[in-house]
Amino acid sequence: MAIARASEEVIDREPIDNRAQSVARLFIDRVAATPNDEAYRFPERGGWASVTWAETGTRVTALAAGLITLGVQPEDRIALASSTRYEWVLADLAVMCSGAATTTVYPSTTAPDVAYIVSDSGSRIVFAEDESQLAKLREHRSELAAVEKVVLIDGTPDAADDDWVITFSDLQNLGTELLSESPDVVADRISGITPDHLATLIYTSGTTGKPKGVRLPHSAWTYEAAAIDAIHILDSKDLQYLWLPLSHVFGKVLLTLPLQIGFPTVVDGRVDKIVDNLAVVKPTFMGAAPRIFEKAYAKVSATIREEGGVKEKIFDWAIGVGLEASRARQAGKSPSLLVNAQLALADRLVFSTVRDRFGGRLRFFISGSAALDKDVAQWFDAVGIVVLEGYGLSETSAASVVNRPDAYRFGTVGWPVPGTEVRIAEDGEVLVKGPGVMTGYHENPQATADSLNENGWFHTGDIGELDTEGYLRITDRKKDMFKTSNGKYVAPSAVAATFKGICPYAGEIIVSGEGKPYCVALISLDVEAITEWAEKNGMAGHSFGEISQAQATRNLIGGYIEELNAELNRWEQVKKFRILNRELTVEAGEITPSMKLKRKVVIDNFSDEIAALCN
Repeated sequence: MAIARASEEVIDREPIDNRAQSVARLFIDRVAATPNDEAYRFPERGGWASVTWAETGTRVTALAAGLITLGVQPEDRIALASSTRYEWVLADLAVMCSGAATTTVYPSTTAPDVAYIVSDSGSRIVFAEDESQLAKLREHRSELAAVEKVVLIDGTPDAADDDWVITFSDLQNLGTELLSESPDVVADRISGITPDHLATLIYTSGTTGKPKGVRLPHSAWTYEAAAIDAIHILDSKDLQYLWLPLSHVFGKVLLTLPLQIGFPTVVDGRVDKIVDNLAVVKPTFMGAAPRIFEKAYAKVSATIREEGGVKEKIFDWAIGVGLEASRARQAGKSPSLLVNAQLALADRLVFSTVRDRFGGRLRFFISGSAALDKDVAQWFDAVGIVVLEGYGLSETSAASVVNRPDAYRFGTVGWPVPGTEVRIAEDGEVLVKGPGVMTGYHENPQATADSLNENGWFHTGDIGELDTEGYLRITDRKKDMFKTSNGKYVAPSAVAATFKGICPYAGEIIVSGEGKPYCVALISLDVEAITEWAEKNGMAGHSFGEISQAQATRNLIGGYIEELNAELNRWEQVKKFRILNRELTVEAGEITPSMKLKRKVVIDNFSDEIAALCN
């Protein structure tokens, strides 16, 4: 690992060359290597169904042949509008094996935006999960002249849809018929896919203007899989729990890893079932956005505080011991004999119970998509579950930098994966270069030129720094940082991460203060957490709006703001705040489906509230 300084500060890793030619080849090689091993597990009729790689291969091949029957050609775009489920996996792999490219569409995307993405991508076919997704396409059918067919995963087409809509089973049957006549049709198509062929179009969130389509070739995904495999944090004995939106780059890369490594994946996109499912399926790892860890931490902490008494004292003692051991490990030291003895007792009394809530077999969590508060990460490490924070963007195929189970630093996103370079520009912006970087934005050469220089360095828009050991720390989004009237810069995302680690009732905090003498904040509350608190504090049966605006709630949150300010520089401290009377939502465009805050949208939506705080 080479580290230079200042504007030439860079981490360099050996390239990864031993990778498959395409995602399709990676998949069929996996089927051939371990045909009888479990590939996927998914909810079915109140229980869990399991399929092998061979069974998955049979269905994918039939679906791919069905797409070829419909006239799909190499690099044609096929849109996929669905929640996370096994059929999403089948459809995406079928697209890969037909030589086409998947255009991902979040199921929560509004009808006009679905029409824009499908039209802008030039998608010829759309997989629609159900009637609600199909309705969006019907509403804008006149704008979707390029769409020749819609494949409905659940439900039955209406008579008015004529032959524009077919079912998932119809597509598979078409493929089975073609295979009976031409058994090698899919294999021949796979043989023709090159590493440079387009595999995926992922559209950015579009917080300003229309979303941009990120073009990712097969080589980006096969590189990511091989690079992560090369750091040896996963093997075929692992079991993944995958709930993340597969339309998001984080979910997509976690879908590619099993093809390389061979471990099975439990697929269930129901966010409200995560904790219950973890206890049942007992995975060894899971990827998630920070909000999941913040909520779990807050839930456990709040429960203990409510019980009080001896339980609370034992819990606090155990956490103290766990934190002492964790800090020793972070410093590269072994805990003392006394601490180890105390740790064994703490584990028996407290930590084992916490770990059992997550299935009891977790080796680690992977956190991405937004900043994770280091105190939350440290808490999980104290109870024996390490959270490995990573970093990447849609434009870099997600996994550019990641902490390792045997080398991690809380508050950082780790080291670059093999083959990826990271450089810090003179203005502090993080630059990334490597095989995972996009080839450009779809039919948007100006945006491509603005973000990707002639030497292949992608400008991430994030501000960061490399420490002396090569760990990357992300400070904030370049466009989100602001300067107060006193000339001091404030990194609002860093302040937000700290607050969410302190306050168990916070959903989000949006800190503002551009050109002002002090900072102000909008705070959204977590409905579940604050409602439970309200029931125990004289507000049982009150609406969320009433609870959020109650003086008792303001006093509660004000106490946490004081704790936050004690950890901040004077110019970063929040002098005034307002609690919002509703949660921030995906539907309002304020949160992405991967649970990431869209700061500009929130500031625009609540501009009057911010103006009132600043006066």
